[in-house]
Amino acid sequence: MARTYGEGCPIALSLDLVGERWALLVVRELRLGPRRYRDLQDALPGITPAVLSRRLKELEGSGVLRRHQLPPPAAAWVYELTAWGAELEPVFQALARWGVRSPVVPLAGEVSADSVMLGLRTFFGSRYDDERAAWSATYEIWLDRDPYRLRVDDGRLVELARGGANGGPDVIVRTTKATWQAVLDRSEPLADAVAAGRLDVTGDLGLLQRLIDAPRRAPNG
Repeated sequence: MARTYGEGCPIALSLDLVGERWALLVVRELRLGPRRYRDLQDALPGITPAVLSRRLKELEGSGVLRRHQLPPPAAAWVYELTAWGAELEPVFQALARWGVRSPVVPLAGEVSADSVMLGLRTFFGSRYDDERAAWSATYEIWLDRDPYRLRVDDGRLVELARGGANGGPDVIVRTTKATWQAVLDRSEPLADAVAAGRLDVTGDLGLLQRLIDAPRRAPNG
């Protein structure tokens, strides 16, 4: 760790480990699986190479993540969370729910594709009554060149991962990250995005609308 508060408090120790600038955002980008150094640079355009390298080294030294080489034919070096690092998941979800209700700082600025999809998971919760909530479907969402697969079972989001869906998904979406975020944020209706050609849907449009309606945010989020 670069600096320490020097306290015996577990909160202070946690901040010693992940409280440096950019550290938690680096971890955020690993929540859906391993990433290459270049992937992290692309996802976090505001971080300099020197700071990114330093944070990765610190987080690896703290046991939050590890660096390893993928087997052939990929053979690329990637970073991934350790089992202990992955236990930060509820911390991220709590921070997101807390931050979105900020009374003074509105949500603004660019976010990564992973971050957009993780927001869907964090705020997922059916808006329907119990009978209508029990829907099941598989989705393949393409945000620019990045594919994600989702599976809803009885109204619960049980899978969110990078990569295409296994088998034939019920719904395939191809759009930009910005359009998908606007639809999820309710700043653009799904029907308008489809009509304008900014979002292409293959499959049941009603199932896609259910997915979009499922996340619940704070009123001012």
